Amino acid sequence: MKRRTLIKTAAAGLIGANLPTLTLAMSSANKAGSEHYDYILTAEPAKARIASGGDSDILGFNGQFPAPVIRAKQGKLLRIKFINKLDEATTIHWHGIRILNSMDGVPNLTQPPIPPGGTFLYEFTCPDAGTFWYHPHMNSVEQLGKGLVGALIVEEDTPQDYHDVILGLKDWRLKNDGSYLPLSIPREAFRDGTLGTIATVNGMQKPTIEVPAGERLRLRFLNMDNTRVFNLSMRSNAAYIIAIDGSPIAAPLPLDIHPTGAGMRLDAGFICPEEIGVEIPIFDMKGRFGVEICRLKTVAPKTKTTKKVGIPALPINPIPAPDLSAAESLSFVFEWAGALSPSDAKGQVDHSFWLINRRAWSDHSHQHLPEPLATLSLGKSYIFELHNATPHHHPIHLHGLIFTVLESDKKDITPFHTDTILLEKNERAKIAFVADNPGKWMFHCHVIEHMKTGLMGYITIA
Repeated sequence: MKRRTLIKTAAAGLIGANLPTLTLAMSSANKAGSEHYDYILTAEPAKARIASGGDSDILGFNGQFPAPVIRAKQGKLLRIKFINKLDEATTIHWHGIRILNSMDGVPNLTQPPIPPGGTFLYEFTCPDAGTFWYHPHMNSVEQLGKGLVGALIVEEDTPQDYHDVILGLKDWRLKNDGSYLPLSIPREAFRDGTLGTIATVNGMQKPTIEVPAGERLRLRFLNMDNTRVFNLSMRSNAAYIIAIDGSPIAAPLPLDIHPTGAGMRLDAGFICPEEIGVEIPIFDMKGRFGVEICRLKTVAPKTKTTKKVGIPALPINPIPAPDLSAAESLSFVFEWAGALSPSDAKGQVDHSFWLINRRAWSDHSHQHLPEPLATLSLGKSYIFELHNATPHHHPIHLHGLIFTVLESDKKDITPFHTDTILLEKNERAKIAFVADNPGKWMFHCHVIEHMKTGLMGYITIA
């Protein structure tokens, strides 16, 4: 039996708002008289208290976790000077942004790796408003696993009548004293991935986040974990889906339970009770009752506002509509290669568990690029027929483009826009897009261990 997916096509926008109890320090130097948002961003070792029993050695953007929230304006230039203070090379990928290929942050595919002590100027315009994020694309199990993830909010020209609440979801593989457990275990990497031991929201365990009573909230959930699927729900509280992965839906729909895989985002609209001190739990639905991940608590608003009624839809992003009647269809099969992997001359096992169209990306350094999975013609419409021929879920992410999910044999789909599709076990689905952004674009599973053990490739648009 198919499950109903409460999604409908449209596009997003967002507003700037206070984050009452969060410590997501912004690091912008907004030039006087300029519409550009300029940031200086570093990647560097730091310490943070995540586990209750001691500090952890983390890798932090600007030496902190949570990372600075980067805010940009739709259609306006964003300039970010990045400084690598790690002892290894890195890059930054701007997840979900339809970006110039040279700014996409994939080592040796779109740019050279940024060496220790090196700098790079990321300069691009965000055509779409919405909830996005940023992270490295090198040594990803460790660099993301130890904290190099952050929110990127692209605001609309016209402010929306919502109060922003950013909810960054990330698990950590830590002991109680703050020291690390192995970030990846091979037997888990060829299943669903190695799960964390400490779940955090904005770097805290089950935080209570203060929100203004009576206000209309835009809850921006960002799954920045390496592995986990969060089945997000507010249970009996009346929340509505307003955007998926940065792209709004045409008409808000009730939020029941929404699976959100690694790399994916969900925007939900919710009107707070007018009473002070009301607490609203938010759940990851595991089993019948779910696990609380955080809660909201109403406090007196700083300024009086009019009574909020209804959850308005967000404006449409300029996503080109594919011509399905003229689209070329291509097939992509995601498979499991089994547990046997070759060893190198030193006896170290090179695990390759996953395949796309019977091929694993085996060179994790990207220094020797394989052939593209497909070469597409610029401006042409395409339908990708996806088949997850494995017993495990895979959030499949395409760089540089926004696609439309057309259908699935596991869910009833009302077509919607996204940059990542969560494929269930043995699921077949179809997606479509216009190949309007030239370059070499990564196409991979966002369970980081799956990506690093073969489930990764790229397409070329020329």
